Amino acid sequence: MRLCVIGLGYIGLPTAAMFANHGFDVLGVDVNTKVVEALNQGEIMIEEPGLQGFVRSAVDKGKLRASTKPEATDAFIIAVPTPINKEFKADLSYVESASAAILPYLSAGNIIIVESTIPPRTITDVVCPILERSGLRLGEDLYIAHCPERVLPGQILIELVHNNRIIGGINEISAQKSGELYKHFVKGEIYYTDSTSAEMAKLMENTYRDVNIALANELALISERLSINSLEVIKMANKHPRVNIHLPGPGVGGHCLAVDPYFIVEKAPEEAQLIALSRKINNHMPHFVVDQVNKICQMPPEKVAVFGITYKGNIDDVRESPAVEIIHLLREQSIEVSIYDPYVKEFELPLKLSIEDAVSGVDCVLILTDHTEFKSIDFTKYRALMRQKNVFDTKNCLLHRGDGINFVTLGNYHKSW
Repeated sequence: MRLCVIGLGYIGLPTAAMFANHGFDVLGVDVNTKVVEALNQGEIMIEEPGLQGFVRSAVDKGKLRASTKPEATDAFIIAVPTPINKEFKADLSYVESASAAILPYLSAGNIIIVESTIPPRTITDVVCPILERSGLRLGEDLYIAHCPERVLPGQILIELVHNNRIIGGINEISAQKSGELYKHFVKGEIYYTDSTSAEMAKLMENTYRDVNIALANELALISERLSINSLEVIKMANKHPRVNIHLPGPGVGGHCLAVDPYFIVEKAPEEAQLIALSRKINNHMPHFVVDQVNKICQMPPEKVAVFGITYKGNIDDVRESPAVEIIHLLREQSIEVSIYDPYVKEFELPLKLSIEDAVSGVDCVLILTDHTEFKSIDFTKYRALMRQKNVFDTKNCLLHRGDGINFVTLGNYHKSW
């Protein structure tokens, strides 16, 4: 069976490779010619465990190739980005362009699946009107569904296979035909529903997490005002059998948690008050972190070392990362920033190549990502290189807390270990 995947990013490329390694003839389409050229050589431009070998295997077997334009095929999967604009509303231009791009190649019997995360009613109100321009009958000639991705960066190839999937069709036969595709490799359960419910379910999965993170972050803000150790409060509260409070952090990043809740707020602004407030709290955390850096230092900081700029540990993805805003806020205060992240190869500012270089002359080391490598760092070894001996661990991840360093965690600002 032939399959065309539009968008070769963090979701589209692993999805294309997964289908290709399960017998499909897959064409991957992307507007980025560098991505296309690399894929045709069996190379990838993103960091994901196991993906390089998985892609190369599919390319070497002749089951996966790439182009900048779609071709006629049996099924299309749209996996393009849906960012937010300056008004915090969904930018659907990529989804619209991808839907329009496949029009010349559609024929009766085609399956069209949108995996991109989208606001409720996007399939019915945006995608379907575009596909109707083909002249084919939707739900009879063309089978259309939304199947939101539900994978965790760093474990994508595992979760594509083992996670449950939601298939939301514009009608029952669309859902069933789309589900038959995923059954070729999905070992989790496949649940069928309508397209709008599938859209909303995906958004609520991430909104649930965002709201709960906001509760932990608000506790951290309150605890700072009242001189309370919020980490101890969370530890004790979670002894209750039905309580599971998250840990506070420097903010929420990534294309899901930091973006998806806005899609709901956009559609129902008067009703989605808790969701909107949670976004406001989490968006404030970078400002709070910078304020704490200034308080932690015994004298106004001149230089801060930022360890980790990705939005989560052990990946190279900086999309919506709170670390990026924290860096900008520090620089707005004329504070020099040295950046160290072994997972990131390119960034808008220079990156340090060693811990020694990163901490030289700094007033504070600011841990913003819980990379595994960071957890084992013993900063007492680098104490002599630091101007002020402060380490602010916003991820509560460091294992070594030696003498001669003022260690502070997010949620416990009033005493050192």
